[in-house]
Amino acid sequence: MQAFLARRQGEILGSIRRLVETESPSGDLEGSRAVIDLLVETTRTIPAISSVERILVPDYGEHLRMRAFVGQADDVSTTLVLGHTDTVHPRGALSTQSVRAEAGRLYGPGIFDMKASCVLALEALRTLVTLDFIPKRPVTLLLTCDEEAGSPTGRQLVEEEARCAAQVLVLEPPAPGGQVKTARKGVGMWKMRARGIASHAGLNPEEGASAILELARQTEQFHSMSDPASGTNFNVGVVRGGTRSNVVAAEAEIEIDVRFSCAKEAQRVDELMRSLRSFDERVHLMVNGGINRGPLERTEGVVKLYHHAREVAACLGFELGEQSVGGASDGNFVAALDVPVLDGLGIDGGGAHAANEHILLSDIARRGALLAGLMATL
Repeated sequence: MQAFLARRQGEILGSIRRLVETESPSGDLEGSRAVIDLLVETTRTIPAISSVERILVPDYGEHLRMRAFVGQADDVSTTLVLGHTDTVHPRGALSTQSVRAEAGRLYGPGIFDMKASCVLALEALRTLVTLDFIPKRPVTLLLTCDEEAGSPTGRQLVEEEARCAAQVLVLEPPAPGGQVKTARKGVGMWKMRARGIASHAGLNPEEGASAILELARQTEQFHSMSDPASGTNFNVGVVRGGTRSNVVAAEAEIEIDVRFSCAKEAQRVDELMRSLRSFDERVHLMVNGGINRGPLERTEGVVKLYHHAREVAACLGFELGEQSVGGASDGNFVAALDVPVLDGLGIDGGGAHAANEHILLSDIARRGALLAGLMATL
């Protein structure tokens, strides 16, 4: 498998370059459609892909769902391969982040997270067809268009397909050194608004009740509740409020991001956010939000899946490590359904979401062979 993919590296790089040069930030309908056009064109050259479905999502773009080896595999439950086509890079990023190869790396906005790996998933299917490998299960490839925006529409599709799957392979970037991700923290997102009483800051400040001061106290309280030992972290990342420096602020708001490692902590955090009270009783608090993604915990099913992947990697001549990370992905939705999931199977590289985003050219054939091997043997 690895030798076949190595021979196709030129064609693979061409496909990756075209996909990266087609900008598709979250919420860009035109960009999303253009990316899906390219991927659909590729599917026509892979006979094992029996169905291709473009799912239009207003305000975001198109999800893409493909099914392969249907009716050829022994089992009816699927292997779901999960990825996304949207990026965090705005249109025009190519003007300063051109697609270029330097020192064994290929650079470009969104290449690591995760356009190169979208191409590689199709190449893994092509490899199985060309080398006459019939997977044990049908393979479903689902590429959503709104993951970087929190998966407001993609989540339903992910959960729908995961319920039919024996396991899920996620194309998110690996941890440093190409390690897969066997645990991810969950994410909660809240917005807290404070409504106080305005007054003149010089003439009668005592008659005012500062919304900004209230939220400053809440911010300090949130950060003091972080507990690295339990894997829980609070962060107030956005602050807005006030009108003028000489007015006691009547309105203010903050946005809070919370990360947690287990379901028990998720429940504790959710209950805590529902029970918040103001320090100044004259200030009214309004809290909106909740748990966006539950944690991906290192369960017995995840460990079994990782050990299988490690054995496949060993047959390909390399060691596959594992790591727990703080960021979340659509794999978290799968984990909440108690379906085994292995995350971080994308091409190795670095600079996710940054100006130096890149993949390692040396990892393309190896990673593609790993992905194809997992599709074939799970």
